[in-house]
Amino acid sequence: MHNKSKEKIVFTLPDSLMSEVDNIVQMENSNREDFAKAAFQFYITQKRKIDLKECMIKGYKEMGQINLSLAELGMTNEVSSNDDRKGNIAQGEY
Repeated sequence: MHNKSKEKIVFTLPDSLMSEVDNIVQMENSNREDFAKAAFQFYITQKRKIDLKECMIKGYKEMGQINLSLAELGMTNEVSSNDDRKGNIAQGEY
């Protein structure tokens, strides 16, 4: 069995926030410690989702620029090839 180490955290909250926490704890028949653990876990989960989304957006933007550059390069090459063929056609070589 794996033992998880624990660390005690002590901090101060404004009365208005503590009042809201106590209301939720009472409605959910829970306690402040469980509420704090759930709040920390919720924040971490949401933060990971946001960070992943931002990372994906950044990646899509970077790939968009790369794809645009490749497309422009392809169009340039295609235009060059077409120009060469036109010259060959004009000379009766195509």
